[in-house]
Amino acid sequence: VGGIDVGGLDRGQAQDRVARELHSRLDQPIVVRAGRTTFRLTPRQAGATFNVRDMVDAAVARSRQGDIFSRTWRDVRGDSINTDIPASVTYSRLVLSRFVGKVEDKLDRQAVDAHLDFNDGGFTKVPGKRGVIIDSRALHNAVEAAIVGTRAASIAVRSHTTAPKVTMADLPRMYSTLITISRDQFKLRLFKHLRLDKTYSIAVGQLGYSTPAGVYHIDDKTVDPTWYVPHASWAGSLAGQTIPGGSPQNPLKARWMGFGGGRGIHGTADDSSIGSAASHGCIRMHVSDVVELYPHVPLNTPLYIS
Repeated sequence: VGGIDVGGLDRGQAQDRVARELHSRLDQPIVVRAGRTTFRLTPRQAGATFNVRDMVDAAVARSRQGDIFSRTWRDVRGDSINTDIPASVTYSRLVLSRFVGKVEDKLDRQAVDAHLDFNDGGFTKVPGKRGVIIDSRALHNAVEAAIVGTRAASIAVRSHTTAPKVTMADLPRMYSTLITISRDQFKLRLFKHLRLDKTYSIAVGQLGYSTPAGVYHIDDKTVDPTWYVPHASWAGSLAGQTIPGGSPQNPLKARWMGFGGGRGIHGTADDSSIGSAASHGCIRMHVSDVVELYPHVPLNTPLYIS
């Protein structure tokens, strides 16, 4: 019964021997290995129990196979039936599922795409990383077999790697146009396919109206933009008015490239403000510079402000 010899024993003796020897197997270690990382489980921790009575009953029934004459003849000759009743084990499927899940949580690693790490006025190209996905079904089956077999086991985790969707070679194509702005340096840099194309001097937001740092996208473009004057104290008598493009009262000169829900890159008539913190949150440029820049910046161009 379960690999334990119960020949010559009565039902009670057989149950005692099977229970004693099988239950000692419940602490056999099941070790799951992935490189230097190991996970341990025992059949007892998995809630494994033996149906000793059913196993012995099956052995007794097997010993009584045949008719009365064949059984009597076996008794006369002292013969025995050589057979093995497999161990009948129940266990907690929830514990097994959680154990496999713990291994997955520890070992599974999603692939990381190559990307740009933005820094002061520039960026660093960061290579992607391959991911690792374990074969959870194979692991589940192997651990289950070890639990049911109540045996020590060393199980190697099977896994496969996954490639990142974006590689270093893809980045120049993804960033065919990129703008970075350094507020400290008062510089706007235009990159084409991640190569510096042109650097422009700019003005940024003044104290209390700072140009916010972050990653944005150019979401609208206009030639000779209309100025919708905000209801703000600094706007004075113009607050709430609509000033048409090209008007002397309109500070948004020549071109507008909007980002971040209301802010934008535009020309200015106040050339002396370039190279300082002077605006109310927008990026000012010399008119000639913003006119030159405008056709080289398509909609959705990423914009990083440091």
